[in-house]
Amino acid sequence: MARFKSMRVRWHGHSCFEIIGHVTIVTDPHDGKSLGIKPPSAEADIVLISHDHSDHNSFMSITGYRKIVFAFVGGFDFEGIKFTGLQTDHDDAGGKKRGKNVMYSMTIDGISICHCGDLGKMPDENVIEKIKGTDILMVPVGGIQTMDVEELIRFIDTVDPRVIVPMHYRIGGLSMPINSVDAFLDAMNIEAEQIGDEIDLSADELPAERTIWMFSR
Repeated sequence: MARFKSMRVRWHGHSCFEIIGHVTIVTDPHDGKSLGIKPPSAEADIVLISHDHSDHNSFMSITGYRKIVFAFVGGFDFEGIKFTGLQTDHDDAGGKKRGKNVMYSMTIDGISICHCGDLGKMPDENVIEKIKGTDILMVPVGGIQTMDVEELIRFIDTVDPRVIVPMHYRIGGLSMPINSVDAFLDAMNIEAEQIGDEIDLSADELPAERTIWMFSR
C-alpha cells in the first residue's frame, strides 16, 4: 500500500473518505450500486463505521483491512493513532427515529479530524468539548436525515474547525432523497475551495482561517 510524506484525503462519495497517513483509514463505506453512484475503490488498514445503515456500513466494498470498528463508543488505539468514538443521535428524538450515530475523532500525523457520520442533532456539551477546535470537520450537510442548515451552522460555530468538509448531500446519480450542498454553502457565506477528489496536506499547510473544502468525484 502506498505511503505519503503528507496526509492524503480522498473522497469516494457520500460519507466515505480514504485518509492516508502512516496508516490508511476508510470511513463509512457504501456499495455505490444501491445509491446510484460509483462504488469506492480503496484499500484500508482500518475501516470506521458510524452506524448500521446500508449507505455507511459496506465494509465488503473495501479491501485489505485488518480491523473494522463498528459504531464503537470510547477510546481505542491502532498503529499509534488514538481514536475516540463519540455517541450521538441520528435524529432529533434521541435516536428513536433512526437510531444512534458515532462520530470518530482522531489525530493523524499532527492533524486532528472528526468524521460526524449521520449527525442528526446538536451533540451534548461533553461531546462538543472533545472535538472543539478540530482541524478538519467532516459533516453531513444534505439535511432531511441529518441536521438542518440552521442547526448545522450552530454546530460548526461551536466546534470552530479550521476546515469544513461537506459530505452526505445530493450529487448526480444519487438515489437517496437528501438536499444538495447549495443551501449549506449559501448559509455559510464562505467561498468554498474546489479541490477535486483528493488533497495532499501536512499540518503546517492547514489554512489559518476557516475554509470549506469541496471534494468532487
